[in-house]
Amino acid sequence: MKTLFFYGTLRHIPLLEIVLGRLSSDLDMGPATLPGYEILAALSGPFPVPVASPDHAADGIVVRNLSDIDLARLNFYEAGFDYDLRSVTLVSGEVCEVYLPRQIFDTRGLWDVGAWVQHWGAMSVYAAQEVMDQMGAMTPEQIAPIYPRIRARAWSRVLAQSGRHGQDTLHGQVEIMRRARPYSNFFAVDDITLRHQTFAGGMSEVLNRAVFVTSDAAIVLPYDPVRDRVLLVEQIRLGPIGRHDPVLWQMEPVAGLVDPGETPQETAQREGHEEAGLTFYHLEPVGECYASPGAATDFFHLFVGLCDLPDDAAGIGGAVEEGENIRSHLMSFEDVLAMAEARKTANAPLTLLTYWLAHHRTRLRA
Repeated sequence: MKTLFFYGTLRHIPLLEIVLGRLSSDLDMGPATLPGYEILAALSGPFPVPVASPDHAADGIVVRNLSDIDLARLNFYEAGFDYDLRSVTLVSGEVCEVYLPRQIFDTRGLWDVGAWVQHWGAMSVYAAQEVMDQMGAMTPEQIAPIYPRIRARAWSRVLAQSGRHGQDTLHGQVEIMRRARPYSNFFAVDDITLRHQTFAGGMSEVLNRAVFVTSDAAIVLPYDPVRDRVLLVEQIRLGPIGRHDPVLWQMEPVAGLVDPGETPQETAQREGHEEAGLTFYHLEPVGECYASPGAATDFFHLFVGLCDLPDDAAGIGGAVEEGENIRSHLMSFEDVLAMAEARKTANAPLTLLTYWLAHHRTRLRA
């Protein structure tokens, strides 16, 4: 049996319960203090960094009588963060072990566990669920490179809790009988066995389904109301490749996946700069929608971004480190609307945003 001290994110009890796979009420735990350390905030991300400091002490929790299974689960979770277990002595004199980082991080002041829980707690719990579900199927070395995508999927679960849709729909019972993730990488796929409440009031037959799991995206159509023109971006897309469509380069609005901690509005601004060198002086919210709710978690936050689009605004752009190669095009709004009317916009958000802009164009130009 082991005794461990936790100074950082595992002080968040819901996260600790996910990692250990059992309730905190079953644990022998309590507050504790580790002398000789100060807990600082990492400059590169929302996590704590313990720094040796003889004049300071770190508050945390101590958990006793941890089994070999508990330790295996903790080691699996912490391995992806490059931490080692080391023996320490608490202020109380109790000897225990603590996870300390192998590398040195740049820091930016004290780490605040309360602020971390408020902003990152829910996302971290969701991310830990996906990580721990892969124990036995993937190694920590396999999980580490896709952890940013795991966090992004978890952040989408956080954003899902504040959706505006659902009025007058059934809020019925859903029984998830089995949920497995046979594929997890940049995207993921879940196999789900379920039953759900029917409109007649009973339960459906057992259904076997699959869902494509990704993270939320912000999509923005750049529009210059003075010049009455829009900017579209062109790039190669995997959807047409998978469908064996002969048209592999697609015209679409500016778009990008929402990074953990970002608002969709912040993503829209970031992607406007990365893909086309644009700055939006105002974002008009258009809507929120699933791309294909019967098969995928794709959820779009749609905007029209008001900006200046002079004649030299179009060019080649994209984030090279993300493998993006993007060509932008300036078009009059009338030409884009004509494309939509002729059913030549194969991109659903572009079609929707074009018709929304047709409805609100007079107001925006005024």
